[in-house]
Amino acid sequence: MTDSIQTMEPQLSTWQRFLKSHFWHSFKIDRVAQLSFMIFLIYAFLAVFASFIAPFDPYDASQIDIMNSEIPPSWEEGGDELFLLGTDAQGRDMLSTILHGTRVSLTIGLCAVALQALLGIVIGLTAGYIGGRVDSFLMRVADIQLSFSTLMVAIIVLAVFQATFGTELYQQLAMIMLILVIGIAEWPQYARTIRASVLAEKKKEYVDAARVMGFGRLRIMFRHILPNTLSPILVISTVQIANAIISEASLSFLGLGMPVSQPSLGSLISSGFEYIFSGAWWITVIPGVVLIVLVLVMNLLGDWMRDVLNPKLYKG
Repeated sequence: MTDSIQTMEPQLSTWQRFLKSHFWHSFKIDRVAQLSFMIFLIYAFLAVFASFIAPFDPYDASQIDIMNSEIPPSWEEGGDELFLLGTDAQGRDMLSTILHGTRVSLTIGLCAVALQALLGIVIGLTAGYIGGRVDSFLMRVADIQLSFSTLMVAIIVLAVFQATFGTELYQQLAMIMLILVIGIAEWPQYARTIRASVLAEKKKEYVDAARVMGFGRLRIMFRHILPNTLSPILVISTVQIANAIISEASLSFLGLGMPVSQPSLGSLISSGFEYIFSGAWWITVIPGVVLIVLVLVMNLLGDWMRDVLNPKLYKG
């Protein structure tokens, strides 16, 4: 009788199950999470369509006039309605450079975190599932990696690369180098978290059943264990995107990030810092505010996801 009743119940689609989930309910009642997510979507939309939204192309020299340099925002005295947020020292429209700079910063942050996650997941799964000497070796490598700060490793690697191969080649490969350095420097965060989850999951009955059925190690690790460890990965990724953006901005401020010809938010702040005391405050302050809001939004989303995905912490 029970079986017949169960078969009569309509099967919910994936979207319907999501709308009934604790995750969605928590999001609906949390105004901070909703506001943070909306602001992030706005950032993402502006970054993706920057080429269409920006009134000027900051990469096109024909659209840049040095005579328009250091024009204040349109609401300031001496401002020009043509340049809503003013211009920088090179005469580029600040709104256009900020839109393109946001795209560069988000691209570096997302790609660096994707690389971190890939390395960390593979290493963490391998260490936790195989165990023994493999686990000990990989975790000692992770401990050594964690003993060095990301910025210190990045500064050394990027400075050596720039000194060895020249500034011109570095500027051409700046984005790739930043993604590689930031991504490789932060993988232990994922590896240690995944390893802890795998140690708990591999003792459960469904893993034993998969072994009995003759499934190989890779299938058990990636098809069965990995999906049950995604919650901490989502939380870490949200926070790590903010950290990667900050790292890129810091390196750009030190002159080891994106070149002036391909501005990121960090390089915009760096290029305008020397003009802040001469009265051209908007060249540094406006990109700085945009960067702060972006990092704050990512951190708020990360904190909310951590609380929701960990029932022991959630109080909603």
